[in-house]
Amino acid sequence: AGYTNGVSKLHGQVCRKMWKPLWPELNEDDVPINSITNGVHVPTWIAPQFNFLFKKYIAEDWIARQDDLSIWENMSKIPDEAIWDIHRWLKLKLIGAILDRARKRWSQTNCDPIQPLAMGALLDSEALTIGFCRRFTGYKRPTLIFRNMERLNKIMTRDLQPIQFVFAGKAHPNDEDGKRLIQQVYNLAKDPRFGGRIAFVEDYDMHLARDLVRGVDVWLNTPRFLMEASGTSGQKASLNGVLNLSVLDGWWFEGYNGDNGWGIQEKENVNLSEQDDQTSSAIYDLLENKIIPLYYDVDAAGIPLGWVKMMKETMRSNTPFFNTSRMAKEYAERFYVKVLSTANGKKH
Repeated sequence: AGYTNGVSKLHGQVCRKMWKPLWPELNEDDVPINSITNGVHVPTWIAPQFNFLFKKYIAEDWIARQDDLSIWENMSKIPDEAIWDIHRWLKLKLIGAILDRARKRWSQTNCDPIQPLAMGALLDSEALTIGFCRRFTGYKRPTLIFRNMERLNKIMTRDLQPIQFVFAGKAHPNDEDGKRLIQQVYNLAKDPRFGGRIAFVEDYDMHLARDLVRGVDVWLNTPRFLMEASGTSGQKASLNGVLNLSVLDGWWFEGYNGDNGWGIQEKENVNLSEQDDQTSSAIYDLLENKIIPLYYDVDAAGIPLGWVKMMKETMRSNTPFFNTSRMAKEYAERFYVKVLSTANGKKH
């Protein structure tokens, strides 16, 4: 009760600014609100195949030592083909799970044939696959990628370098805007212009979430700047070598290092429509000039070495920090022990 904190560094800054009027005598940086960045439960979200691989190359007891930075230097010892083979298998598993859901919808219900197509029946396991899977609400801007439909369509319909999008998620029952956003994405998934390269997977749950954070190639995150307290779905994806493409907000403001994914910087206090134009344009630029060329630049064995290098870097740089082991230790060391010590002192 004696300590207050945000759940990421940026969230802490926002909270200190918000609550500054309660401490008029203090500078904003001195407002007594700290920050401890959220993390995820690694054993729950890491793919079993990567768990076994890390036991072999990182450390046999790597789960127990997941927040030990020193062991993650062993990431360089893992063969590129081992990383890529696992990722391809996880991607096949994801696409298979999506196709199975679409098949069941078709066989078990008297539905319109367009519905299984919108659920992903035409997805290609060889295509660059971008996932947007989380709670649907306004500030997360799930439809931002569709800001310039003409430009996006040109990007998506390249014959030799196809890309596809997988959406999944739910809105709060009372969030009418969130429900409308889901409907918009679903309608676009039915649009023949995109040739089945957009899917909205229904009945989002933890089982589907596991497949998604392990099986897509890129994890797209477009929160409006300073409105994402932390976010953790991208952390789960990063554990499995999935590369984040995200606004530099929440945890990604800390996690991005320039070599482990892609970050988009937004500004405060700007016209929101202009901000959406700028951010969507930045995403298109990255797709055209960085992401798509890197993914399809493969060696003689079919391995995209530059891509795998980034996969290794995102696992090396993010796994040891964005986990619940580090988070719990930080709460204990910075807050709980001090509170207990103070309480024990008062008893005496």
